[in-house]
Amino acid sequence: MAGPDTPAQLIEARAEAWPLAKPFVIARGAKTEAHVIVAEVRAAGHKGIGEAVPYARYGETVDASVAALKGVTGPLTRAKLTELLPPGAARNAVDCALWDLEAKLAHKRAWELAGLPAPQPAMTCYTLSLGDPDQMATDARAVPHLKLLKLKLGGAGDDARMAAVRAARPDARIVADANEAWHPDQLAAFLAAAKTAEVELIEQPLPAGADEALAHIDRVVPVCADESAHTSADLPGLANRYDAVNIKLDKTGGLTEALVMAKAAKAQGFRIMIGSMVATSLAAAPAMLLAGYADWVDLDGPLLLARDRSPPLAIEDGWISPPEPELWG
Repeated sequence: MAGPDTPAQLIEARAEAWPLAKPFVIARGAKTEAHVIVAEVRAAGHKGIGEAVPYARYGETVDASVAALKGVTGPLTRAKLTELLPPGAARNAVDCALWDLEAKLAHKRAWELAGLPAPQPAMTCYTLSLGDPDQMATDARAVPHLKLLKLKLGGAGDDARMAAVRAARPDARIVADANEAWHPDQLAAFLAAAKTAEVELIEQPLPAGADEALAHIDRVVPVCADESAHTSADLPGLANRYDAVNIKLDKTGGLTEALVMAKAAKAQGFRIMIGSMVATSLAAAPAMLLAGYADWVDLDGPLLLARDRSPPLAIEDGWISPPEPELWG
């Protein structure tokens, strides 16, 4: 009888584009569609599926990722996959597809196979695109039912942006993501402004590889590594610079390494954000298995789309529920 370790065959790798409800703007630019890749694997009459987002910041493209997947041949297991593809979006798509397949073969949920308790609903961040302070305040007021806001920042004027959103939403929890847009000489003033605005966390203020200044400043607001933190191997080098890490399956290369990284991050004293790129519920679903490790969950990609997969993740008033087996896992 087929079981969870049954080798699978990759049967399809494709690109998809999903329109956004409105343009999504960060420090690096804007987009109007979520460009994703999808992998499907099959064994013993069952099919598993996974989704990922190639990211140009890491030298990835949709076309190259699909081509890399189509170059994967032969029987696949999650262990074998790590030998064939490096951490990144392409490996993530297949790794999550294999988890989905294994759950179907075993007639269990993916979290049971991972030895985890059943995930519970979690409050997700809702991202406000980068804009001028007045626009971001208006956007914050437009979602009064969402209580955990994530501000995209961009450098000059970020102090005013944080202050404006706090004034607009005194009831909300706020985190912020600078996407590597700050300079070392801005750190002290912007962190002080974040503290005044009661911002809980600042993600990746300085460029990855140029963040030494974080080790020599009083971090009055916790600082989270994103672009600086890809896999568990990166964690030791972050210890004196960051207080938290953002774990994304597209960076780790899938759920398998994400679970390793979450356990290691906890053991090394980091707080954890579970994040994802802008994508459909299929990409966010596996990350829900990590919610139990998280201090912050940032899986709002489906909320930013004009339409989602069916069935989607259930998200109500910012609370995101675990996936149904018809979606994933």
